[in-house]
Amino acid sequence: MSDRRAPAPVIAVVGPSGVGKDSVMEALVARQPGYCIQRRVITRPEEAGGEAFTGVDLVAFERMEAAGGFALSWRAHGLAYGIPAGIEALRAGAQGVLVNLSRGVLSEAQARFPGLIVLSLSADPEVLAQRLAARGREDAEDRARRLTRAAAPLPEGLRRVVTLDNSGALEATVTAALALLQPESA
Repeated sequence: MSDRRAPAPVIAVVGPSGVGKDSVMEALVARQPGYCIQRRVITRPEEAGGEAFTGVDLVAFERMEAAGGFALSWRAHGLAYGIPAGIEALRAGAQGVLVNLSRGVLSEAQARFPGLIVLSLSADPEVLAQRLAARGREDAEDRARRLTRAAAPLPEGLRRVVTLDNSGALEATVTAALALLQPESA
């Protein structure tokens, strides 16, 4: 008989641009030491700011993808995104692995990571607009496009979805998330 435990669940944090996915993820890890974050590989320069990620050019990304370097990869917003295959090592030693995913890749993620939990964040449109403007990564036209996509639905067939509004205080969102993600420890 083996004493190996099942790998930790992957917790896909999703929501529109400006909803605070990265802030929520960092705060969850700070409050729940058994959680960790899987950094994404993105075809964007690291100095572009925002989340902590590994920036590569498209040629390097495609080389990594062809070599099986990603557990999951997709294209969105003119960029390529990848979740390194090393996520499995994180899952072996964690209570939960948080990863910022696109809503469009959730069905594939659920097939790839049995037990996937989707933490779907939303916020009032005014809050999203303020946050997008404050981060300064997009021009007005790009911000308007992102706001238009904010209400895009999640794919059908997801097994476990936790939905939270992150319009208010981050601490309130994190407390609610922990209560819903781990009701036995809240």
